[in-house]
Amino acid sequence: MSWFKRKTKGITTTTQEKKDTPKGLWYKSPTGKIVDTEELEQNFYVSPEDGYHVRIGSREYFEILFDDNKFKELDADLSSKDPLKFVDTKKYPDRLKAAQDKTKLTDAVRTAVGKSKGKDLVIACMDFSFIGGSMGSVVGEKIARAANYSLKHKIPLMIISKSGGARMMEAALSLMQLAKTSVKLAQLADAGIPYISLCTDPTTGGTTASFAMLGDINISEPGALIGFAGPRIVRDTTGKELPEGFQTAEFLLEHGFLDFITHRRDLKNKVNLYIDLITNQPLRA
Repeated sequence: MSWFKRKTKGITTTTQEKKDTPKGLWYKSPTGKIVDTEELEQNFYVSPEDGYHVRIGSREYFEILFDDNKFKELDADLSSKDPLKFVDTKKYPDRLKAAQDKTKLTDAVRTAVGKSKGKDLVIACMDFSFIGGSMGSVVGEKIARAANYSLKHKIPLMIISKSGGARMMEAALSLMQLAKTSVKLAQLADAGIPYISLCTDPTTGGTTASFAMLGDINISEPGALIGFAGPRIVRDTTGKELPEGFQTAEFLLEHGFLDFITHRRDLKNKVNLYIDLITNQPLRA
């Protein structure tokens, strides 16, 4: 016996009347939880079911951290060149063009200055969607220029890392960015200007080996993967089984590599609380 019976036969719907199912209405977290995307956005892109912090980019972080989402972007038009004439499965300029067209970004980091809880803050935020957040010459240069802006105007700097490591298409040029960014952060330290490093999922490779671990305070989001080489490479190199939770934010906090882990909804308050404390200013409500 059938469950349903059609009362009227021969029902048809014209092509013009057919409607596609809207895309992006639901999000499925890695733990299998289904979340309405509007609810996800209202919850700072964190799954309310299991607390999973969804990967987001500079657009969302700027929205969270800057007052009324108002900011001035710095060096917005800076883009990579191809000094090595690199070719793998495609030419490097073609890969850059494809990434720019897909993401509407010029490279894997955006830098901006704006008010956060009423006071100026410079933020450099990496975008994993642009060639895996890889660190090339432009990423290093924009972070260095952001540090210069902080130094000149005596404004705290925050870097949000989300990267697969150095960009192989720029070879040694990408590795040079580790030294360049580290020198700039040392200059900020000498000037007594606070630098906050936020590690998000994932923070790996040369990013971890440089600016991501050089903060006056190093913080992370829950569950973020943080390390230099990936777990598989570490396992194969050492020939040993890795501890449970190896390279997660919680593991690094336990072993002293992070100062604290914060939920994304508390990020703005925690960052500005730290700035007020280190600069000996009245705490903002």
